[in-house]
Amino acid sequence: MTRPDRIYDAYVFDLDGTIYLGEELLPGARALVETLRERGAAVRFVSNNPTRDPEQYAGKLDRLGLPTPVEHIVNTTVTMTRWLLDHHPGAVVFPIAEAPLKRALEAAGIRMSEDPAEIDIVVSSFDRAFDYGKLQIAFDAIRTHGRAALVATNPDRFCPLPGDRGEPDCAAITAAIEACTGSTCRATVGKPDRAMLDAALRGLDIAPADCLVVGDRLGTDIRLGRNAGMPTALVLTGDTQRDDLRDLPPDEAPAFVVERIDGLLP
Repeated sequence: MTRPDRIYDAYVFDLDGTIYLGEELLPGARALVETLRERGAAVRFVSNNPTRDPEQYAGKLDRLGLPTPVEHIVNTTVTMTRWLLDHHPGAVVFPIAEAPLKRALEAAGIRMSEDPAEIDIVVSSFDRAFDYGKLQIAFDAIRTHGRAALVATNPDRFCPLPGDRGEPDCAAITAAIEACTGSTCRATVGKPDRAMLDAALRGLDIAPADCLVVGDRLGTDIRLGRNAGMPTALVLTGDTQRDDLRDLPPDEAPAFVVERIDGLLP
């Protein structure tokens, strides 16, 4: 295991599997975050999970004893909404999603529809109410009418749950749509896409070398930091286990690996 030898100016933390698991903080999380804040470091939280909005995440962190301003939390409801406004203003969207993303789209004035003849973009997301009817609408919009593009909130295949359990995530829904339509997802705006870091660090003037990106997944959290030229730290409390690090190419390896998150303190 390797650990940092200094306090960084800013930290970007994943949430699920890194700060908490289920309804419990992971060991050392409170002590670490409180220490970093006391030392003047900027602490930000990011998540690929669009089944909550930032306000709900702030409420959860508050209940767990880590009060956090809502503007310090970014998830894929934020990045997808901003991406649509920036790249496809005026587009009609069919979100295969739960209520938080739909609320964010509505609040941003983005028109939503279930009519395949007028849908410009199908948004694949983490949707625990996904069914054949939604798949049919996506199929008709993309293949039958040939007008809609497919985009996704995040590339995660499953969401971890306590007790070595999990549930299918956005990538499973994206794969179903790709399989039946023959289309390819054109954009995925969650980690490791740079849009997540840009949103999290907005307003902070911090050099990449002075920001540590921390998470439990190699393919999203660690790749996010590496893509941005930032140092990364992997915690072994979530998806990635020690055996997964064997024979890992140097360009995919985190700078630091710790058993629990308070191992990030020098």
